[in-house]
Amino acid sequence: MTDPTPATTDPAAPRVAGLQLAEAPEAVLAALAARRRGDAPTHGGRVLSYVYDPGVPALDDLAADAVRAMQPVNGLDPTTFGSVAALERDVVAFARDLLGGDEDTVGTVTSGGTESCLLAVQSARDTWLAARGLAPGQARPRLVAPVTVHAAFRKAAHLYGLRLDLVPVTPSGAVAADVLAARVDDGADDVALVVVSAPSYPHAALDPVAEVARRAADAGVPVHVDACIGGFALPFWPDLPDWDLRVPGVTSLSADLHKYAFAPKGASVLLHRDRDRQRAQYFATTRWPGYPVVNPTLLGSRSGGPLAAAWAILRALGRDGLGVLAGRAREATLALRAAVGGIEGLRVVGDPAGPLLAVAADDDAAPERRVDPHRWADAAAERGWVLQAQPGLDQDGSVRLPHTTHLTVTPVTADVLDDLVPALVAAADDVRGVPRPDVSAVLGALPLLDADAPLDSAAAASLLGAVGLDVAGTGDDPEDGGAPGVGPMAPLLALTEELPAPLVERLLVELLARLVEPRS
Repeated sequence: MTDPTPATTDPAAPRVAGLQLAEAPEAVLAALAARRRGDAPTHGGRVLSYVYDPGVPALDDLAADAVRAMQPVNGLDPTTFGSVAALERDVVAFARDLLGGDEDTVGTVTSGGTESCLLAVQSARDTWLAARGLAPGQARPRLVAPVTVHAAFRKAAHLYGLRLDLVPVTPSGAVAADVLAARVDDGADDVALVVVSAPSYPHAALDPVAEVARRAADAGVPVHVDACIGGFALPFWPDLPDWDLRVPGVTSLSADLHKYAFAPKGASVLLHRDRDRQRAQYFATTRWPGYPVVNPTLLGSRSGGPLAAAWAILRALGRDGLGVLAGRAREATLALRAAVGGIEGLRVVGDPAGPLLAVAADDDAAPERRVDPHRWADAAAERGWVLQAQPGLDQDGSVRLPHTTHLTVTPVTADVLDDLVPALVAAADDVRGVPRPDVSAVLGALPLLDADAPLDSAAAASLLGAVGLDVAGTGDDPEDGGAPGVGPMAPLLALTEELPAPLVERLLVELLARLVEPRS
């Protein structure tokens, strides 16, 4: 079945409240289960990215029951559905207390980290414009951040018309506070926002929040801390410098509830130090003939389900429970750091803070003993473990960041270390001394492109086919999810580093867009 809607009514399907169903509910759920069979496992610690498994099945059940209880509720209007306001108050209060806020700290529950980051930038831009009596589009202020800042801020700069001013980092992922602050000092009047990470996603580097915030405050520039991945884990990590709302000069902070607070996707929280800055993220209008519209987030109608699930899990775990789970993740992270450190040909990048790390090739090893991290990730996948390959990056006018493999560690990882560590060691043995894929032949086979002409969908699909991706889905089993045959990631990542970034980005857009096109 390739169409979600049956062409004809199933005569065996029941009638419900006088309505003849097209397909029996149990048949629909069986079809859904078939589609899920091709997915990576979301529980059990086999996937070290994308999912955050506490290893506590009871929390899954609690979240599901909370979502079901709020399933029909529309978060658009908390004056009609007062439970939405009550739950959001509780979640914001919990996050405020955990992350160093005070009685003047306010916040919003959003649909995820990207929305939290977008709203932080929108608020900063509109506050900057209002202070100068300008309207959107009349000026383009700067957004200053390390090059490792999450891609959501690139999206925000694109959508809200800011100039993105990125500061290079060292190969370890660390940014120097004085270098970052100097970008602010150099024309502070046109800076709408400085963003630092706690920690950065690519390398788990904890940016120098306190020093940057002090220098930015002296210049009258707001600072946002992107703690989307670390916000509910770093409070329990020992020996870290201050990084949250306790730091003077930090004006806003984002932290994802669907990461280390273990809520289902998508739930995040955005905190502001003062009310006026938070109010700038709202959209309100009475200038149409319908109901007055007041939206604190980018969405209008929004499900109460993720909010309810986050509220229920925070209430069940409490601060102490979150601390226990963070402790398990820390135990596993330290074990993995030690394990990778003992693998000849690999190294952990920098000094990671929190339950994640990046792994690069050890350039001090002889070439025949070196391990390419992307080959290593592919070999681990052959053994049933999903790691996340990250491409290298040429920083403008600065050092190149190495290509790495990223591991996100969760509490359940502690339960599978006896299987995971030997698999990582064996995967490295499988590929030690094997160089990065040579993609020159593929590059030579690509058709010549007209650099002045936009790459249309047909041409993009042709290029994807030339590199071995089945974008038409002709080899897919529609009952296993219908994903394309991407295959090993190492050759694909090596190719993306050789092609111009705009071309790679256009091809990835085409790939993802083709995934959801109806099949003939």
